Amino acid sequence: MKIFQHDSHLGVAGTAVLAAGLCISAAGLLLSRPPYLRAQTQQIIWNKQEKPIADQIRSLRGLPDDVRARTTKNLAIEIRQLPVTPNKLRLAADLANLSTEGDFGRDTLQEVATTLAAALREQPIQAKQGQPPRPYVELAELVRYEHVQASLDDPQFAAAISKIEADNERRQQADFTLTELGGKKWTLKEQRGKVVVVNFWATWCLPCRQEMPALQRVAASEPNVVVLEVDLMEAGDKARSFLDSLGLDRLQPVLDTDGATTRRYGVLTLPSTFFIDKDGVIRHLELRQMTEAMIRTGIQKAR
Repeated sequence: MKIFQHDSHLGVAGTAVLAAGLCISAAGLLLSRPPYLRAQTQQIIWNKQEKPIADQIRSLRGLPDDVRARTTKNLAIEIRQLPVTPNKLRLAADLANLSTEGDFGRDTLQEVATTLAAALREQPIQAKQGQPPRPYVELAELVRYEHVQASLDDPQFAAAISKIEADNERRQQADFTLTELGGKKWTLKEQRGKVVVVNFWATWCLPCRQEMPALQRVAASEPNVVVLEVDLMEAGDKARSFLDSLGLDRLQPVLDTDGATTRRYGVLTLPSTFFIDKDGVIRHLELRQMTEAMIRTGIQKAR
């Protein structure tokens, strides 16, 4: 869940997030702002209650995982207690966006979801072009994939839940043929009989790079598992050079040069990983950076 990012004019995540390349638009796979903030260009002014929270959110990526989990949970509670201002929704959405860059525990994610739902209840966002705004989708993804609870009587939230289910149904029907750097073609249907891990990534995505060694270790210990690294619209030699520099020889880099497979799978966030069973059915997915334990759990669900 890395889509909902802000640039230096839009809040907490800032320039460092954009440098990591985590924000992709559904259609063009380009760096973009959150849709409901796209028209805003002025610098955000935080009040004295909001500024310390914004600073802490900005520093989350530098914390050890156990400290980050505790800090994220506490920040969610602090945001919920703020007076209603536009910045309150920004902070809730920023925190939700960062909360799944690892495994910080269900209790933490529940507090984050409760805070985002409360902020959206206080400040509903109008749909644009018939699509639920991204914060509703972010909340729906927390509910659907992280198994937390959220109470929000809003048609945009219901639409977001429906969108996720429709996306899941479409993915189950999706096949692809992608080409490895050496010219070998990988077709999903031809991998029947094996568990396939399809990991969407890019060299400029920091969480993608951070999870690569764990994917390598799992691939090396699972001979009947294929790990396909779907690189987004980059030069093949760049992806191969990156993998080789880290000794990631068990990962199969394939290129989605036109973005068609990425769109077919409805990928809006990097990294995104799909665990597909021996019959070609998606059994599990992770829309965040994974630990080795999370990867092994996904494979087990796909066996």
